Amino acid sequence: MPNEAPLEQAPLQPEPRWPAVITIFAVGGLYWWLPTRLTPGPDWLLLVVITVLLIPTIITQRIGLAKVNYWLGLTISLLMTLSVGFSLTLLILGLPTKKEAPGELLRAAAALWLSNIFVFATWYWRLDAGGPHLRDVRKFHTDGAFLFPQMTLPKSFNAVKQGWRPGFIDYLFLAFNTSTAFSPTDVPVLSRWAKCLMMVQSTISLGTLAILAARAINIL
Repeated sequence: MPNEAPLEQAPLQPEPRWPAVITIFAVGGLYWWLPTRLTPGPDWLLLVVITVLLIPTIITQRIGLAKVNYWLGLTISLLMTLSVGFSLTLLILGLPTKKEAPGELLRAAAALWLSNIFVFATWYWRLDAGGPHLRDVRKFHTDGAFLFPQMTLPKSFNAVKQGWRPGFIDYLFLAFNTSTAFSPTDVPVLSRWAKCLMMVQSTISLGTLAILAARAINIL
């Protein structure tokens, strides 16, 4: 009987960045969809600023300026977070005076809820295990802020043999679960910074769903 072949790792491929880029543009589009009263300046401003910042972010990633790319990415995530928080605050403050029509209130709540998912997915993706650049250069993803199920599987499992690493969709799924179930479900959280971010995300989601959407439905 021939001996079992040794565990081999498939050649590492850089993680594609286009899912994150599309998600960031989606946040800008959703923000454009909000009523003008809820945006700091013109409703198209965030989309334009994001586009301007994404250009050097993509360029620095292509030419290998990892640190500059990292800080540009954090700047975009911070800008989107502040914008969503600002709009949510204005929407809550406007509830007693009923400044928005019921339909506009539901539209704003839906846009902010989706934006919340997309924004925090970019945070988790950008920060976990040093970010996508450092994850790309590691042979295996064995250490990070989140304990994905694939990280607990035996080495004979196919995903481990291929050098599994989390991609943007994994972090998007994590952010979606946090906004809907108010918990990371099947992905335990190991880092304190990740726990803090998840508490902020859950608070925004709770404020959007339990206060804004419920209020809008009662008005209808």
